[in-house]
Amino acid sequence: QVQLVESGGGLVQAGGSLRLSCAASGRTASSSAMGWFRQVPGKERDFVAAINWAGAGTNYADPVKGRFTISRDNAKNTVYLQMNNLTPEDTAVYYCGARNNRWVAVRQNDYNYWGQGTQVTVSS
Repeated sequence: QVQLVESGGGLVQAGGSLRLSCAASGRTASSSAMGWFRQVPGKERDFVAAINWAGAGTNYADPVKGRFTISRDNAKNTVYLQMNNLTPEDTAVYYCGARNNRWVAVRQNDYNYWGQGTQVTVSS
């Protein structure tokens, strides 16, 4: 079992930056691939970024490539999402997910655990 708690969301102007954190706890947290997804009302949860258990492999959705960076600190059992050059289209609830697997995945059905989400709002 893995428990996830996101933090770091908020309101930012377009062009600004935010860093999201996802604190993981549980027996297998450090060996789990982790991912970030986002969801706006009335739409499905979309893949944003993922990182493998060691932090050596990552994957990004096209809309965020070059602007967002996913990283992890296994000593702290924490995954981060650094978001730069934010646009209003990035406004969403951001969710952290963990897999019972070491390798990255882009489908939400491949993730076994989820946090409660953190709101990110980008004003124009």
